[in-house]
Amino acid sequence: MALIQIGALEMQLNRKPIKNLHISVLPPDGKVRVSAPEKMTDNAIRMAVIKRIPWIKKQKQAFASQPRQTDREMVSGENHFLWGRRYRLELIERRGSHKVLVAGAGKIKLMVNPTTKKQNKEQLLNEFYREELKNNINKLLAKWQKLLGVKPEFMGIKKMKTKWGSCNTKDRRIWLNLELAKKAPECAEYILVHELVHLLERNHNERFMSYMDKLLPDWRERRDLLNKSPLAFDEWTY
Repeated sequence: MALIQIGALEMQLNRKPIKNLHISVLPPDGKVRVSAPEKMTDNAIRMAVIKRIPWIKKQKQAFASQPRQTDREMVSGENHFLWGRRYRLELIERRGSHKVLVAGAGKIKLMVNPTTKKQNKEQLLNEFYREELKNNINKLLAKWQKLLGVKPEFMGIKKMKTKWGSCNTKDRRIWLNLELAKKAPECAEYILVHELVHLLERNHNERFMSYMDKLLPDWRERRDLLNKSPLAFDEWTY
């Protein structure tokens, strides 16, 4: 991507076969990405961006003030989140197969062999999150596929750096961010519906918004809840 500079703002510029210019302010640090039609002139792009500078600064400030989770050490007593709720980790070292269990009194039990490294503990917990999110999404998918009359060719879960979800409309492939398992359930449902609607309308235009308003009237509240929740910035990798 090329870089453009307007005052103190540095932005990535990506020319694409699209009709309208789109500006994104991306987590975790508020990086600005501009997607512009291939035939749009540099001057027209700059003028369009200048008009949006107050909005860009507001979004960057929101990310700067958003709470961050500290680095996880995978030890007993530290906090972890599941479906928007805070849990205390209880590390249990013993011989046998590795397990992750949600226990009473707000605990997540991580059962591992005594020699297990931190990286492997993290991987085990992430696989637990993956299964939780997969099971949740599978329950929702049948409902929303029927309501929308669409069916993706592929639905996957992975860690993503700048998006809660993505949809390749050509291949009809949808990815969801693994971090959604830590957020409130209504947030995961919002992202799922958002990506499924892209199979009906590729762009974030009035038609797209109309679908969202009709199908999920409180989607803006769900979006705000998701964007205000703590960012696990140390885990945002592709």
